[in-house]
Amino acid sequence: MTPTHTDARTLLAGLLQQALAQVVPAGTSAGIVLDRPKLAQHGDFSCNIALQLAKELRGNPRAIAQQLVAALPASPDLEKAEIAGAGFINLFLTQSYKQQVVGRVLNAGENYGTSILGQRKKTQIEFVSANPTGPLHVGHGRGAAYGASVATILTAAGFDVSREYYVNDAGRQMDILALSTWLRYLELSGETVSFPPNAYQGDYVRAMGAELLRADGARYLKHWTEAAAGAVDVATDAEKHLDDLISNAKALLGADYERVHRHALQQQLADCKNDLEEFGVTFDQWFSERSLYTSGQVERAVRELAQRGHLYLKDGAQWFRSTDFGDEKDRVVQRENGQYTYFASDIAYHLEKFARGFDVVIDVWGADHHGYIPRVKGALQALGLEPTRLNVALVQFAVLYRDGQKVSMSTRSGEFVTLRELRHEVGNDAARFFYVLRKSDQHLDFDLDLAKAQSNDNPVYYIQYAHARVCSVLEQWGGDAATLHDADLAPLASVHEAGLLKNLMEYPDIIESAARELAPHMVAFYLKDLAGEFHSYYNAERFLVEDADLTRARLALALAVRQVLRNGLALLGVGAPEKM
Repeated sequence: MTPTHTDARTLLAGLLQQALAQVVPAGTSAGIVLDRPKLAQHGDFSCNIALQLAKELRGNPRAIAQQLVAALPASPDLEKAEIAGAGFINLFLTQSYKQQVVGRVLNAGENYGTSILGQRKKTQIEFVSANPTGPLHVGHGRGAAYGASVATILTAAGFDVSREYYVNDAGRQMDILALSTWLRYLELSGETVSFPPNAYQGDYVRAMGAELLRADGARYLKHWTEAAAGAVDVATDAEKHLDDLISNAKALLGADYERVHRHALQQQLADCKNDLEEFGVTFDQWFSERSLYTSGQVERAVRELAQRGHLYLKDGAQWFRSTDFGDEKDRVVQRENGQYTYFASDIAYHLEKFARGFDVVIDVWGADHHGYIPRVKGALQALGLEPTRLNVALVQFAVLYRDGQKVSMSTRSGEFVTLRELRHEVGNDAARFFYVLRKSDQHLDFDLDLAKAQSNDNPVYYIQYAHARVCSVLEQWGGDAATLHDADLAPLASVHEAGLLKNLMEYPDIIESAARELAPHMVAFYLKDLAGEFHSYYNAERFLVEDADLTRARLALALAVRQVLRNGLALLGVGAPEKM
């Protein structure tokens, strides 16, 4: 079973190229593109080269296809070529050629499906990056599962990948969290506090206040009357009331305000890291937004935009001419009070990414940030960078349903289901798989009942059960699986076996397509199809039969299926249990 194999695309493209040289000896700019037909009766690959040539040669595409098929050199690996429709060439590989995939899978093991597509390009993917103002909720979980899967798929496809989390540790939201923690601290110290309705309400804030009290005692104790002095009435302007309380807290606490702020940040970051690590999501870098300010990078980015003539002054603020780069309106980078906007720090952050030498930068954003793309790419272009080097993948938040009811996920109110709660309820495997089961920019309803069901309707259970079934068959056989690498595969001739061989051959293409399109759902769909094909095979055929050669061939095929299921599940961060 040792394969002497040429990749199917390379093999067939070479045969077509030789035929093309005979039909069009003067040469052509038309390229040979091979697609996989959806229906088995249309062959293993299909090519539309005859349709491309029709205009150039001023001929009938079916007639050109006939010439190409007639000129195809003989090959022991090509069973036949047929012409279909307007002039498509359908190509059928021999069964013996397709059987070689079993050997390639078993010899490559966990490396089957990897490629050099990425040519080791330095690629950074930044994802999750949720404000550290509370526990991660189920909406964040989708971005985490998606980003982690994309990173793993890109690595498998030959990219040099770095995973990054951008910590929004500067700005108003963190000030609101610090204030909320301090006010809970005051309550626990015996103060009667009128807690703002638009501050962070969750129990985690009370817990942080309690930890602050335990760690530092009465150090931050001030009277509520002092904290609320001069603040606009909450009923008049709730947000202004909150800003006044923040200003008062900074004035009253002085240098200690930074300690409270840091306490809240560190507590939430530690919880976030723990949650993600338990979810199988890790990062190479946790990048601080505040560092962009303290290092002067935000100031330098804005200054460079001004020097290049892309800023103008209006109403005391500095505006970036983003309309020059396709945005719907110009954007403020520095307010009239001298403070830089979030957009300014984002410009500096992306400049910093490329300064680190990344060839490709991928941002995973919530779908509600789609309007932000033109201004960021415009700023990069204004600063002399190629905007196509930035790829933005949009992810719709998942909507969780329990007992048919939609669950609220508001972090200010505290009424939300955390990612940790979801994981504990349905398990990491189901959560990781369900999150990537749809295209990232499509709406996702997360059905808890289905995710927990141990039935064929649950796709992750269905796939894992196929893996466990192979393990069960091999256990019943009781032999050494390594000996199957040399099995004679000639007996594999049934319809189900042909289907499985075809699926196994497609796996490397699926990985490359998923890498190109940043689409882990392609892997999920593929695994469902492969599992379905195996379940049908399992129900239709016996593996342990009297014919020893047939037994070994079927076991070798099953072993290859198990390996590919395991490889694909690993890319999605899902386990492959041996018993269920």
